[in-house]
Amino acid sequence: MQSYIEENRDRFLNELLDLLRIPSVSADSKFKGDMLKAAEFVKESIQKAGADRAEIYETAGHPVVYGEKIIDPALPTVLIYGHYDVQPADPYELWNSPPFEPVIKNERIYARGACDDKGQFYMHIKALETMLATDSLTCNVKIMIEGEEEIGSSNLGTFVNANKEMLKCDTILISDTSIIANDVPSIETGLRGLTYVEVEVVGANRDLHSGVYGGGVANPINVLCEMIASLKDENGHITIPGFYNDVEDLTPEQRDALNAAPFDLDEYKKDLGIDDVLGEKDYTTIERTSVRPTLDVNGIWGGYIGEGAKTVLPSKANAKISMRLVPHQTDDAILELFTKHFESIAPASVKVKVTPHHGGLPYVTPTDSLEYKAAELAMEESFGKKPIPTRGGGSIPIVALFEQELGCKSILMGFGLDIDALHSPNESYGLFNYYKGIETIPLFFKHYAELKK
Repeated sequence: MQSYIEENRDRFLNELLDLLRIPSVSADSKFKGDMLKAAEFVKESIQKAGADRAEIYETAGHPVVYGEKIIDPALPTVLIYGHYDVQPADPYELWNSPPFEPVIKNERIYARGACDDKGQFYMHIKALETMLATDSLTCNVKIMIEGEEEIGSSNLGTFVNANKEMLKCDTILISDTSIIANDVPSIETGLRGLTYVEVEVVGANRDLHSGVYGGGVANPINVLCEMIASLKDENGHITIPGFYNDVEDLTPEQRDALNAAPFDLDEYKKDLGIDDVLGEKDYTTIERTSVRPTLDVNGIWGGYIGEGAKTVLPSKANAKISMRLVPHQTDDAILELFTKHFESIAPASVKVKVTPHHGGLPYVTPTDSLEYKAAELAMEESFGKKPIPTRGGGSIPIVALFEQELGCKSILMGFGLDIDALHSPNESYGLFNYYKGIETIPLFFKHYAELKK
C-alpha cells in the first residue's frame, strides 16, 4: 500500500488542492452554487476511488454525499463521516494568501478547509482508492460527507433518521480532530457539546445624539457589555444559576491521567503570542480546554464603526455567544438556563432577545472497545508509538446523534495539529499529516477486521 501512496503522491495532493479551491461556505447564501459544486466534486471523487455507488441527496439545506463499497455483507461495515463545508474566510485581509487559492509553504497547505475538514475527509477517499487498488480492503465501506457541519448539521439528523438501513454499520470513523504532535500520536475520546446563541439589546426606538441624550437613556452597547461581563466571576466561573448542576467533576486520578499528556505551557503561550493564559481558577489549561464547560463571546457589534467619528448613541447592540458543554450537560437545558438568566439581568431601560442558532450534545467514547483498539493499533503501527487518549475541546454536533440513531460508537481518529488555525485566517494542514492519514486509515480497516473475527 505504501508504494501505491508514494506513486500517486502528487495526484493525491493536486486533487485536494482542487477541492480547496471551491469556496464551500455553508453559512453564507452567496456560496450556494459553490456548495453544490463541492458536493459534486466529492461524489465524483468517491466514484473514481472505486465505490460501487455514489449519490448526492438533497436536504432542506445543503446536500449530503453518500457512497459505499460493499465487498461482503458478512464483513464489518465502517461508516466514514466528514463535511465538505467550511467556515467563512473573513476577515480576508488577515490572510497571507487568498483563502481559496491554496499554496504550499514549509510543507504545509494554506487554505480555508485545508484541515477542517476537506484535507481530513479526503484522506479517507484516497485511502479507499489505495485499498481497492492494492486488493487490501478488509471491511465494507460507507461514506457520508455532509455540507452543514459548520452551521450545526441541522438537517443531517433528519437524513440519518430517514436512511437508517442505508447507513447501518458497525462503527463510524471520523477524522475531524487532532493529534498532540507529529511525533506524539493521540486519539480523542470525547468532544464537548455546544449551545450557540445570538443576543440583542434594544434601547430607544432610533439612534440618538450622544450629546443630547447621553447619560439620560440606556446605551445598549454599554448595557450589553455589562451583562456579558457579569456572566463570569473573578475566578472565571460562569454565573448562570444551575449551569454546573450536571457537570461531573473528575477524580484526582482522572485529572492526573489527563494532564499526563505532553504539554509545554511556555510553547503554548509563545505560539499564541500571549504573555499568560486565563481561565477558570484551579484548573490547568488542558482541563480548561477539554473537560470544563465554557462561555465565550464570538462576535459583538452595534453603533458606528466606520471611518472617523459619529457621536451616536445606538438603538441596539448584538452579540454571538457560544457555550461548550461537557458530559451530562445538554444543549437544550443550557439554552433554557442562559435565556432565563440573560433576560433576568437586563435592566428595565432595555429590551432583550435571545435567538438560538444551533447546538449539540457532548460525547465520550470508551477506550476498551474493539473499534478504539483497532484505531490504537493502526496509529501505533504507522507512527511507531502507542497513541495517547485525549479529550477534545471542540464539538461535532452529529456524533451523539449517530449513536442514538445508528446504535454504534464513533472513533475520532484525526490527524490535525493545534497550529492548523482552524476557523482562523491562514488555516493550514501539514503534508505529513495528510499522507500519514492516508497511510493509517487502511491499517484501521485491517486491524478492525481482525479484531471482529
